[in-house]
Amino acid sequence: MARLSRFFETFHDTDGQLKMRVFVDGHAILRFAATNKGLAFSDEERVEFGLDGLLPPQIATLEQQIARVYASYSREPSPIAKYQYLRGLQERNELLFYALVERHLVEMMPIIYTPTVGDAVKQFSALFQMARGLSLSPFNIDRAHEAVQNGFYDDVRMIVATDSSAILGIGDQGYGGLAIPIGKLSLYTAGGGVSPYRTLPVGLDVGTDRADLRESPDYVGVREKRLKGEAYLAFMDKFVDAIKARFPRAILQWEDLSKDTAFTVLARYRKRIASFNDDVQGTGAVALAGVISACKLRKERLADQRVIVYGAGAGGGGVAMAIRDGLIHDGLSREEALARIFVLDSKGLLVDDRPMEDYKQEFAKSAADVASWGAPGRAPNLEETIRGAKATVLLGLSGQPGTFTEVHARLMAEHTQRPVIFALSNPTTSCEATPEDILKWTDGWAIVATGSPFAPVQLAGGEPQEIGQGNNAFIFPGLGFGAILCNATEVTDAMVMVGSQALAAYTEEKYLAQGLVYPPVSELQEVSIRVATAVIKQAFADGVAGTHNFGPDEAESWVRKHFWRPRYLPFVRG
Repeated sequence: MARLSRFFETFHDTDGQLKMRVFVDGHAILRFAATNKGLAFSDEERVEFGLDGLLPPQIATLEQQIARVYASYSREPSPIAKYQYLRGLQERNELLFYALVERHLVEMMPIIYTPTVGDAVKQFSALFQMARGLSLSPFNIDRAHEAVQNGFYDDVRMIVATDSSAILGIGDQGYGGLAIPIGKLSLYTAGGGVSPYRTLPVGLDVGTDRADLRESPDYVGVREKRLKGEAYLAFMDKFVDAIKARFPRAILQWEDLSKDTAFTVLARYRKRIASFNDDVQGTGAVALAGVISACKLRKERLADQRVIVYGAGAGGGGVAMAIRDGLIHDGLSREEALARIFVLDSKGLLVDDRPMEDYKQEFAKSAADVASWGAPGRAPNLEETIRGAKATVLLGLSGQPGTFTEVHARLMAEHTQRPVIFALSNPTTSCEATPEDILKWTDGWAIVATGSPFAPVQLAGGEPQEIGQGNNAFIFPGLGFGAILCNATEVTDAMVMVGSQALAAYTEEKYLAQGLVYPPVSELQEVSIRVATAVIKQAFADGVAGTHNFGPDEAESWVRKHFWRPRYLPFVRG
């Protein structure tokens, strides 16, 4: 039996059938998205639960409902209108929302996630209709323990929390960043098998440094400048303490924190509560998986590559760390691995003769060693670094559109017949270069991937070429689900690494022969199962698997058995 909320619980009857015991009736059932079946209530349920006369007379199956809402969705005139339609459906009938998204995942993932979610974030206050999740701010953080008691669900296992300071490639979005945890958790369920009744999106509204938001009459967030330093960490301490007390078995995913706080927050709390940062670790894992696949496609070792990471925010820093660890796993020493990684921020190549954040310092090159690469008095730029490093892999995480040029691509092609060029920044408007341009500049030889979805590219006289999507959704749902199922007490670096390796292995098994470095989004559920299985096994190996009823050899069967699927359960009165 699982008491999911004060309003309902699931249980197996004496015949082993899964049912839902409901403690409310009448209009309350129809108003709760978690209990509303719409026209799918049977005659018996309508009478038993006080719904008789409150619904149209026809009874519909889930399949009929999916067809009806998909037709309505298809009539919406724009991506943001489609996003709003889906959000409204999610708040009316949550199970139907997930059944629809699961059925049309390839089509709808760009709507509920990147790139459309970026527009939803920007317009959050103007579009706001229904509160969702937990909202904490300086106004109520001292009541955090009481506030978390007010949530709808009682057994939350997966939390995605953001302070909205570095949303995608569009920066500080204030309270509007809450749309990202809502979208991420939708993918945890539709693509990763996590029950929606065990999830919680959290907006940590510590203010915004954008005067236009603070002065807007429509803005629904805190109209003060962001908390910084010790005040910020004190706020986070109170949040983590409240969550840990209320949901002791929850996994916490930090989302879209700025580079100034992302690494500090991860280090401060990852052993206090099982947690990870998707921008740092998820981005790193998915980028590493794609590079591993590209190396296999070229029949080369990862250890032989010279890798440029263009962009040194939370995502770029995470990718550099993941590539470092991947090179070490492939047989290099730490020093040898670092020698093959070149990281650039807004000032150019990281060199040791200028100040920089702590997490960047390990990747800084000796200024003397690279002095001949560029002009005196400044760090080498991207073109100079490609030439000086003889780079074979170029990974874009800058959030700066159009920063990869034909000059860069052709320089890369001088060092390897098939340069690896991934423009991974999200949303689409922040992409460093389009796949079509990269392929044109390299006469079709580049191995290309992007962070957001792009249509296949067909060069003159060639066959259409699918563009791999290096999307974090191939990592975080399986990572989180695996950690949940084994009640992990910590999300270790090794658990993240095996998730990356599982993604690369799946791609090699299924799609490498077709020239793809990532599987299609349509395979997200199976990828998540493979990632979750690997994560669970590693949790056992690392000694961080908590209470459990299975062993590592049973990991895959356990994942498949507990993978949540949208289906209406018979109701019984509580």
